[in-house]
Amino acid sequence: MATIYRINMSDLTVRREEADGDLRELGGRALTSALVAAEVPPTCHALSEENKLVIAPGVLTGTGAPCAGRLSVGAKSPLTGTIKESNAGGMAALGLAALGIKALVLEGMPAGDTLYRLIVHRDGVRIEPADDLAGLGNYDTVGHLFGQFGEKVSCISIGQAGEMRAAAASIAVTDIEGRPTRHCGRGGLGAVMGSKRVKAIVVDPAGGSRPEPANAEAFKAAMRKFAEALQKHPLTGQTLPTYGTNALANVINEAGAYPTRNFSQGQFEGVEAISGERQHDVILHRDGEGTIAHPCHRGCTIRCSRIYVDESGKYVTKGPEYETVWAHGANCGIDDLDAVAQMDRLDDDFGLDTIETGATIAVAMEAGILRFGDAAAALELLREVGRKSPLGRLVASGAEVLGKVYGVARVPTVKGQAMPAYDPRAVQGIGVTYATSTMGADHTAGYAIATNVLGVGGRVDPLKPDGQVELSRNLQIATAAIDAAGLCLFVAFAVLDDPKALDAICEMFAAYHNRPFSAGDLLELGKRTLARERRFNTAAGFTAASDRLPGFFKKEKLDPHGATFNVPDEELDRVFDFA
Repeated sequence: MATIYRINMSDLTVRREEADGDLRELGGRALTSALVAAEVPPTCHALSEENKLVIAPGVLTGTGAPCAGRLSVGAKSPLTGTIKESNAGGMAALGLAALGIKALVLEGMPAGDTLYRLIVHRDGVRIEPADDLAGLGNYDTVGHLFGQFGEKVSCISIGQAGEMRAAAASIAVTDIEGRPTRHCGRGGLGAVMGSKRVKAIVVDPAGGSRPEPANAEAFKAAMRKFAEALQKHPLTGQTLPTYGTNALANVINEAGAYPTRNFSQGQFEGVEAISGERQHDVILHRDGEGTIAHPCHRGCTIRCSRIYVDESGKYVTKGPEYETVWAHGANCGIDDLDAVAQMDRLDDDFGLDTIETGATIAVAMEAGILRFGDAAAALELLREVGRKSPLGRLVASGAEVLGKVYGVARVPTVKGQAMPAYDPRAVQGIGVTYATSTMGADHTAGYAIATNVLGVGGRVDPLKPDGQVELSRNLQIATAAIDAAGLCLFVAFAVLDDPKALDAICEMFAAYHNRPFSAGDLLELGKRTLARERRFNTAAGFTAASDRLPGFFKKEKLDPHGATFNVPDEELDRVFDFA
């Protein structure tokens, strides 16, 4: 089946349709962007009834393919004003795939203030009032839902930030343990869900079954080939399972690209205290409920997540992941791993993008609201979001808004979205991605760190402009295709270094659809997706002038290299020459 459910929140009706034509073979980001581009007016207000929230598992999700459990959520972003796709792990994508659901499309907007929950099951979608969940964080929300619907369901939910329709609001997805730790974080899509007055979506996979590839035997062979390639690669087979994503902290710090104190420095003197190696040792020493090599969904073989615990061994939060540790750590001048873990827990509970929130706290420090390095004050500032105070609403609105309100000139955003954990002056390729991505500053859109710093897929000098546009372009195309498949971004490490990994993905697509599928077809899928997104953004009013970094990255030299971002504007304008 390839079922699309359209949930009209204006009249509280559900319509079922079968995907046809081009949509039938799309999934993940390719499907969310296709539907948003075709059906959402580009100039509409992102929190109006004209916007739509599209939720879609990837093409390969639920098939048993390794690391293919990603869930894509798409809409016009209230943070950036662009088209947006944000994806997460967790169990909901697998549940939707088991039910034969291609996409859920939330449309319209209800009258009044009633909150609703959607119950997705084998016979369709049911809309129920959910005012009993009003004002709850994600942890209490899913606790109530699991108590009502049992522990075999998965949940997609928003916290207080989403209810406030805050521009940094995320959408939480429950993990294997039923905790709301996997987030579609970027772009404020939790605010769009909140504008539809949908507090939570319960996915009950009972009675469903694994999607069946057209050629099951060929698919199994390709799966084994892919799993072997992931296991053999040193990053996906060894480093990430052992030290998690935060293994990058020392590496990026050594490269002079670890943004510190609101991107004013490229190295953090306290990096060891918040590194992946330290995190690994703390979890093992504290024992209890702590876990390393933790999968974010069933079928993840990389297992880059962890379960972090307090001194008594009790659960605090997942990870925290590299971006989260950096955003609340080095970027705020904080070297306290326990404090970072507490902030991560609050972010997940309130439903906030950890990157945007950490960047916002750092801008607040730049503004003098609190001091760099003051972990206690940072935690208290974050708690204001849960209180829904005016200051909390400002924090939940993102770095650019807070910077404008407090008159801060140095705000590291592109198209309104905060930059992640790599300084573009020391890694020029990621600067190209930040500037030109269809979705605002986003490292996952074209992860040039792989080639600029890690030497994966070759080597391009991170401090020189030469070759950076081509690198970012190729990675943005490939990433759009990976997002469409429902695969984790980290599989790209193996794909870039081992031709067998790329062959295996194409062979899985071919076996699934029962037709030839080449590397060229995979890249064409990525190109078509990016072209749709670019057309939407152009119609929304974005121009070449929007594809630029803030001016201080070209003027302020970053130690230890004394580097500025020096990829010429005319080269940035060539990234999407193929579209």
